[in-house]
Amino acid sequence: MTRDLLRDLYATATAALLVVAAALVGTAIERDHGTLHVGWPPLYADWGPHVGPGTPAAIVVAVGVVAYGPRVAARLPWRALLGAAWVTAMAWTWSLALIDGWQRGIATRLTTKYEYLQVIDRFQDIPATLRDFTGHILLHSPDHWPPHVAGHPPAATVTFVLLDRVGLGGGGWAGAFCITVGASACVAVLVAVRALADEALARRAAPFLVMAPAAVWMGTSADGYFAAVAAWTIALLALAVTRHRPRLTGLASGLLFGLTCYLSYGLTLFALIAGAVLLLGPRRTRPLPYALAGVAVVPVVFTLAGFNWWEAYRLLVERYYQGAGGIRPYGYWVWANLACTVLIVGPATVAGLRRTGGALLKTPRRLTARSSPTAPLRGRTPDRHGGSVRVGPALRRRLLPWADMPGASAELRLAVLVATAFAALLIADLSGMSKAETERIWLPFAMWLLASCAFLPRPRTWLAAQATLALLLNHLLLTGW
Repeated sequence: MTRDLLRDLYATATAALLVVAAALVGTAIERDHGTLHVGWPPLYADWGPHVGPGTPAAIVVAVGVVAYGPRVAARLPWRALLGAAWVTAMAWTWSLALIDGWQRGIATRLTTKYEYLQVIDRFQDIPATLRDFTGHILLHSPDHWPPHVAGHPPAATVTFVLLDRVGLGGGGWAGAFCITVGASACVAVLVAVRALADEALARRAAPFLVMAPAAVWMGTSADGYFAAVAAWTIALLALAVTRHRPRLTGLASGLLFGLTCYLSYGLTLFALIAGAVLLLGPRRTRPLPYALAGVAVVPVVFTLAGFNWWEAYRLLVERYYQGAGGIRPYGYWVWANLACTVLIVGPATVAGLRRTGGALLKTPRRLTARSSPTAPLRGRTPDRHGGSVRVGPALRRRLLPWADMPGASAELRLAVLVATAFAALLIADLSGMSKAETERIWLPFAMWLLASCAFLPRPRTWLAAQATLALLLNHLLLTGW
């Protein structure tokens, strides 16, 4: 057994201990004080072993991806791989959701008293409702919004209102929409990894993105839809900074980032990941004017309609502490949230994150060894595809950005992207605005952590661990989302 593999196993064992500790400590806190407001700490779930119509399909998908996923991902033409990834991710998510049956697993998930579909009738006049939106956020306000409506900017609710207007009303259509769109998040991550790092790493990551334990909550949680919008924001920006129609893709990326900020307040943290993309791209500034123009569109539309994002966020913070957020102990959730993250990304991602850290720590030493500060820069330097590009005299007289220096490999670029997503997640954790339920709230960040699995050897073994965890979670627990 190699030293790296042993370190991977130590990392996954430590993560497992974190989950066990969160379960034991959380159970004790809930039993003695009742302040966690979750049924099976650290998850918003209840113990309830069961099987359902999705069980056989989930097992078949899992076996198929474990047995053939790495080989198929390596051999399919790129565009065919993207299509296959989307279809397989949908199959995996549908089958997991149907373990709970059609009604509980899909049709009624978005119709509970907490959810968006409860207020569809209150949006008969959308502009008028948006003007009055902030007046119903606080608990003591008249006809206050349900928790999820109050806790998000109105683009989330308006999405389901528009689905209803085009004849796709009800929980079944809303669930199908979230699954279909949410499953495309894995495709967006693949596109970004290929553009910023290389195709080989994207292909290695593909089976892990397709068959993530996160699919347990991607099923019919609106956060799966949010994850896809945020993921395509980054994917299109990655294309823009790597010379793929920078005007069009930059504008589209900006439009989606504006929408992302009006789907969830916390997803403004994706600006950090976008910053990493700009750092890694060879054309960092060219798409910026188009991206910034796109970013302005959605905020301008909602502002002109009468919705004040900043005022709504201020009231949301107050509403958060009026409810369970004011009762749930920060001292527990600040680390138990990370245990939730372990369960949504799986043991393979834990090992992948360990290797991501290793890649980041090793590279500075390589750069120091290969690029002495007193040595002149050579006339040619490797590009991101392993070829070379000529460096002009003026550029040689300046210090090149570290991402373009010798040793800045595709692995390093992927490591930077993953590490930035992890940093954004940690900021969300420390903020105290995500105490519990992060198994769904952090789905947008989790998709980018899964890309670290491209660093792993023996993919079938790790895929089997991922599939086993997802199947156990969905069959042993009745999840709240």
